[in-house]
Amino acid sequence: MKSFTRRQLLLTAMSGLAGIAMASATLTAQAGGHGGMKIDTIHFLIPGGAGGGWDGTARGTGEALTKSGLLQSASYQNLSGGGGGKAIAHLIETADQSHGTLMVNSTPIVVRSLTKVFPQSFRDLTPVAGIIADYGAFVVKNDSPIKTWKDVVAGFKDNPRKMKFAGGSAKGSLDHLVPAAAIKAEGLDPKTLRYVPYDAGGKAMAGLLSGETQLLSTGLGEALEMSKAGQVRILAVTAPERLKDAPNVPTLVEMGNATVFANWRGFFGAPGISKDLAKSYADLLGNMYNTPEWETVRARNGWVNVYKPGDEFYSFLEDQEKTVGNLMRELGFL
Repeated sequence: MKSFTRRQLLLTAMSGLAGIAMASATLTAQAGGHGGMKIDTIHFLIPGGAGGGWDGTARGTGEALTKSGLLQSASYQNLSGGGGGKAIAHLIETADQSHGTLMVNSTPIVVRSLTKVFPQSFRDLTPVAGIIADYGAFVVKNDSPIKTWKDVVAGFKDNPRKMKFAGGSAKGSLDHLVPAAAIKAEGLDPKTLRYVPYDAGGKAMAGLLSGETQLLSTGLGEALEMSKAGQVRILAVTAPERLKDAPNVPTLVEMGNATVFANWRGFFGAPGISKDLAKSYADLLGNMYNTPEWETVRARNGWVNVYKPGDEFYSFLEDQEKTVGNLMRELGFL
């Protein structure tokens, strides 16, 4: 993935889809004697409700793995609450019975640890692999009078209280942080931004469509299909340049706003799983990239492939903690 300067307010985040399963995965010795394990089934634990980025990443990954034949079966559990903390705590508490579970997560595991929404951090789990990046998107209803990002800026200057942003997570989360960064880049006060939190992206989208809010801050993957169906319009995406999967969507950069953001998503195992099992999960996810089934899922959501397994993922998370923490202080979130 391309790197950017601090002037572009980079926030890279890879979100993990995780499964919390009481039933463990079926593990057998892998032919070839390389010490790996063959994984036949995975239980994906999803820390948020249906229709959000975590949900889409977990189910999309399971779809690609099973349809490609790399995995025999996948199951899913949505366990929302506490800004994702309920699922994290559950995975830790049931660690001995959850060796067959992968939990999806993303930058929020860093953000909410920094803001003390929950006491745990990525260090309390087993980081398996980061798999994708999803650019941020600002969305309106198809019949909204807001036609461009410049209209948002003009409306914000006129009365910031009238420009309500919906988001599928709590205040101070990424869905809040990204528009705040974009507003700050326009020379405006991000602390005056009115943010309305919902429990997961599906409910935030419903809030937009019902007229409860004028705008939605979300991941591109959560809005792309509805945009293609004519239900919503995507005003801007936080990519450095237009994306091949959304060529008609302008970037903030081309409109003179230097905000660039990509939310990582990835998977975490229970604490205490063996290095062999963690590596086998990471290898399985890496092999998934080579399948046409994964390309179908990826293109459908406009995701960018970013594979960071094991120790590389752990180091990335440590860097994210510093980078995101600095940006949150800069915006007044810490």
